[in-house]
Amino acid sequence: MAAAAAALGALALPAAAAALPGFRAVVRPISPAERQEMTPSVWRARCPVSLADLRHVSLSYVGFDGRAHRGALVVHHSAAADVVTVFRLLYRARFPIRRMRPIQAYGGDDYASIEADNTSAFNCRAATGSSNWSEHAYGRAIDINPIENPYVEGGRTSHRASVPYLDRSKARPGMAVEGGVLVRAFDAVGWGWGGRWSGIKDYQHFSVSGH
Repeated sequence: MAAAAAALGALALPAAAAALPGFRAVVRPISPAERQEMTPSVWRARCPVSLADLRHVSLSYVGFDGRAHRGALVVHHSAAADVVTVFRLLYRARFPIRRMRPIQAYGGDDYASIEADNTSAFNCRAATGSSNWSEHAYGRAIDINPIENPYVEGGRTSHRASVPYLDRSKARPGMAVEGGVLVRAFDAVGWGWGGRWSGIKDYQHFSVSGH
């Protein structure tokens, strides 16, 4: 954690930051109830990882209202420690997140999750525009504030609420921008960012592999 914090650099925190409760993260295996809820909309037997490989990570985050909230992500066990480190840094910096629910809350429907501006991780699905597994299918990718950080192809987005955010020249709350808190937090743990891809830009997407 100390190395990651050093890599992130000193953050200028608002005076009111001290009023937030302490950051809290809990990592645990997927429960029997969650296994049932995830199958088959989010996980199926042909998926590239087993349910035993996954972890439910409950996290503190700061909402767009400036208040502390609790959310959860489902990630691969090998990614859980990095996820806790990143979200601790984001909480400390008061980076706002709209909501954070495992994607089974949306029946595994990625479009519906994006429309809700939901930050999510594991979903056993193909990569957008491909027949290959997405990094989300391995539990090694997270999409952050997908309305503020759209998937952009040919200068266009599939989500109307994201249209104002096609202009990346002005940083606004919740956005992933080069040199900003969100991108630096993932850089600190060595994850790649879809905003650095050539051609297609996936500003919401952060992954272990960079894909």
